[in-house]
Amino acid sequence: MASVEIRDVKKSYASLPVIHGVSFDIRDGEFVSLVGPSGCGKSTLLRMLAGLEEISDGAIRIGGTVVNDVPPKDRDIAMVFQNYALYPHMTVAENMAFSLKLKKAGREEIGDKVGRAARILNLEKLLDRYPRQLSGGQRQRVAMGRAIVRDPEVFLFDEPLSNLDAKLRVSMRAESKALQKRLGTTTVYVTHDQVEAMTMADRIVVMRNGVIEQIGAPLELYDRPANLFVAGFIGSPAMNILEGRAEAGGIRIGDLLLPAEMATQTLSGKSVLYGIRPEHVAIDDSGAPAEVIVTEPTGSETQLVVRMAGQELTCAFRERIAAMPGDIIRLVFDGRQAHLFDKESGTRLP
Repeated sequence: MASVEIRDVKKSYASLPVIHGVSFDIRDGEFVSLVGPSGCGKSTLLRMLAGLEEISDGAIRIGGTVVNDVPPKDRDIAMVFQNYALYPHMTVAENMAFSLKLKKAGREEIGDKVGRAARILNLEKLLDRYPRQLSGGQRQRVAMGRAIVRDPEVFLFDEPLSNLDAKLRVSMRAESKALQKRLGTTTVYVTHDQVEAMTMADRIVVMRNGVIEQIGAPLELYDRPANLFVAGFIGSPAMNILEGRAEAGGIRIGDLLLPAEMATQTLSGKSVLYGIRPEHVAIDDSGAPAEVIVTEPTGSETQLVVRMAGQELTCAFRERIAAMPGDIIRLVFDGRQAHLFDKESGTRLP
């Protein structure tokens, strides 16, 4: 195991910069997820860490050693790709043993390491099968097994669950998290799925357009987003953002005065953006009227899209709500959970 240090790392393709001076540390044994929309630079950063992309500027250290010019095979890392990259003409056992054979490891060592990985991943009965004979989840396990036998200092995962169906993704992310905790190997995991990152990572690095927007524990990002982008990206359904004006008693949105437990006195008269998560809205006869636009029952909860004071927002209720489009319901907001953002910069106001 080893720590990872990324210091002012930049990447450009010819004259096009794609990573703009990224810096953060990953502790020994930590599980860190890189998240962000497509094209934000997260996979490029992972590939630079693996040595598959050259670094234009800055430094990457693994275990305290600068690896900028170290070939991928000498970085003591193991990478699991999105498409698993299994050799179709090799059995499961041969795929898992391939890197050890390249290192000219002995037959006994190869057998021990492959057997150990197969037991950990429940692949013992599949060792003689070929990739074409495996399900998506089994192929994913084989790719992980191939990484485990190398006993690397750092695991790198590039959206390994994106090709699986929804149900299998849920079970595999639980298995992947449990495996990482069992092995204690430093892990960097790239995904565009914020739910995946929230449920698996010790810390999340949120990226956009080649820069870091915020780094923190999953619930820290959820409860205290640094800006509008993080507020909208972390959480599903996304945080509601309403335009309003600060007053001493709250935020004025049309004819409504919404509660905010922040010191709005100093912001009085300022145009702000009011953020409230869908689960922090409740139905109450004392609340403000809202017209139901869409009803989405999911079984475990009911989501409603409503129009209030000329703006749309999403509400999530644990109970089942018998509301139809066109109905009028009354809503109250939990002011303790409200967020205020600067309208121009998008920064969350303290």
